Amino acid sequence: MTDQTWVGVRERVRALGTSPAGVGVFGSHGHRFALDEPLTPGEVADLEAQTGVALPEEYREFLLQVGAGGAGPAHGVFPVRRIQGRWRWEGDGADLADLSRLAEPFPRQGPDPEQVRALLEERPEEEDFEEIEDFDDAIESWDERWEPVMFAPDRTVGAVVISHLGCAARQWLIVSGPEQGRIWSDNRVDDEDLTPLVDERGEPVTFARWYLRWLDESERRS
Repeated sequence: MTDQTWVGVRERVRALGTSPAGVGVFGSHGHRFALDEPLTPGEVADLEAQTGVALPEEYREFLLQVGAGGAGPAHGVFPVRRIQGRWRWEGDGADLADLSRLAEPFPRQGPDPEQVRALLEERPEEEDFEEIEDFDDAIESWDERWEPVMFAPDRTVGAVVISHLGCAARQWLIVSGPEQGRIWSDNRVDDEDLTPLVDERGEPVTFARWYLRWLDESERRS
């Protein structure tokens, strides 16, 4: 990233709001190409002090130059706001992130694939039960074993939910550890572990590339 990465981006986003280019952009009916005001250096410093982590540089500069959240990929970038003196990210699923553990390194590896496979093979199927109540009891019991494996709190330390794609699919921004600054996809709703978002060449996608690719593609609709 250079000092020029975010120059003019706020203006480009706002222009899409009045351009035919923005009409068919996925998610625009929700964010309407609106952006929160940028944070001040003092606010970013307070956010970092409160969470105990130095934010990825690309995201930090986005907060300072573009906005604290709003228009962006999918249904937009979750805004970070100070509510009654405490900073938090707001959006569908934002509370999945444990803000007290952002300084811990995000783990590249998730649950044991063999354990996941075995559990999926044991998942009850409704057609195997004569009574719906029996199925409900069985699936509830299975969920009690599944949730601690796929949604273990340790899986997403060092990361914040940054965007929502709909149907409980989300994207995370990694803020600590070797993956810092990169975007990871969360499709656990479809029984898949988190995976790094990569481009057509298989290269990891950083926050700036993620956001600017969305902006470029949105503008090309004109």
